[in-house]
Amino acid sequence: MNTALIVDLGIIALLVVGIGRFRTPRGARFGNHAAALALVAAIVVVLVRTGVTQPWVVALACAAGSLAGLAMAFRASMTSIPSVVAFQHGMGGVAAVLVSAIELTGAKSATAVGALSGLFGLILGAATFSASLLAAAKLGNYMKQMPTQVRGHNAILAVLLLVVVVLADRYRVATTPMIPVVGIVVVAAVFGALFAARIGGADMPVLISLLNATAGLAAAFCGVTIENRLLIVAGATVASSGSILTIMMCRAMNRSLANIFFGGPIATTSRAAPPPIPSEPARPPAITSREDRVDAVVTAALGARKVVVVPGYGMALAQAQGEVVRLGKLLETRGMEVRYAIHPVAGRMPGHMNVLLAEADVDYEKLLEIDDANTAFPDTDLVLVVGACDVVNPAALEVEGTPLSGMPILMAHQARAIAVCNLDEKPGYSGVANPLYRSERTHMLLGDALQTIIDLRTRIEARSGSAT
Repeated sequence: MNTALIVDLGIIALLVVGIGRFRTPRGARFGNHAAALALVAAIVVVLVRTGVTQPWVVALACAAGSLAGLAMAFRASMTSIPSVVAFQHGMGGVAAVLVSAIELTGAKSATAVGALSGLFGLILGAATFSASLLAAAKLGNYMKQMPTQVRGHNAILAVLLLVVVVLADRYRVATTPMIPVVGIVVVAAVFGALFAARIGGADMPVLISLLNATAGLAAAFCGVTIENRLLIVAGATVASSGSILTIMMCRAMNRSLANIFFGGPIATTSRAAPPPIPSEPARPPAITSREDRVDAVVTAALGARKVVVVPGYGMALAQAQGEVVRLGKLLETRGMEVRYAIHPVAGRMPGHMNVLLAEADVDYEKLLEIDDANTAFPDTDLVLVVGACDVVNPAALEVEGTPLSGMPILMAHQARAIAVCNLDEKPGYSGVANPLYRSERTHMLLGDALQTIIDLRTRIEARSGSAT
């Protein structure tokens, strides 16, 4: 009986079971614990099988890494989660670079497959590291968030890739392997940064998903190099899930991978032909002050049967999710149906809004995906947009040649009344002006979203006689 294989299969099964529970917020908690336990077990098994000669070094490294991870986790806010995730992908790339470099510069791998896998791990790891740091800086507002493109962008990327291939070939015959290995790391890192620089705006969730996949793929190649099947499976699992998510994000945005990562013509139509949207509808002259607009929204809410909330990154910035859910529950006590429409790219990473609402204790059944939400909007009495812009921007459907053109949106403009609780009227992450703000059915409640929601809830309670 192959005991080692049985142990490995048990750890792999626990990891897969944990990942399989990520489909719902309740299941995700168990899934995280199960997957974490599987990874801890894998680390212990590897250490036992390897036979550590200096355990204090391993213990010190584990303690330092654990303390750094805990410090980052406790300091991270919900608004910084996207940049933290991107940074973690980068650290995965660093790990792949270190493992591959040690294997490639020590006694050269005895097999061609091992050496080739080490080179792939080195290239992917370095590119993932630099691309992830750049993505983290964009998502954390430390640098320009919009796409940055240099002249001859694709040609430069092609040349860098060719240089990497040449250096990899030189490693095969080099008497001093350190030189081509260092060269590969430097050039691949430049390639990754330049590759990620062009991505921005509404396409950032796609980049995050791709970096997740490349970090996992680099780890899998490292597993082949050091002949560790647990690392191969863990890396391949991350790579496959990240790839699937990347494809899903592209479909949700009506984009292709080539279009996002290498440029090209932007789609000008969405998957479903929308009804015509008035170009510049006039706002009713009677509603001029913010107080009047708040009262109008309160009146619309009290008379509504169906309410849909559209959350966005601004809700995370204002940390208003708790108050939004409190307002939703208040409306539900009055017999209204309150649901939450989630756009696939709302926020700065896949699932960002889902995590926020789960944290605020929203039932999973109340979350609407884009297709279901768009079916519901024409029969919706009030849409409450909280910190969202691009995902409800009709310009994506009617204006050609913009970063949003062709991207499916939440059709909030089809509802009977819309309340926009945003900080200001400035364009969203894409930089495209939103004609929804000029609709005669839209009430602009500008200012801090948290305070706006509190004002709405307080006035609804006062006018309906409800208790807090």
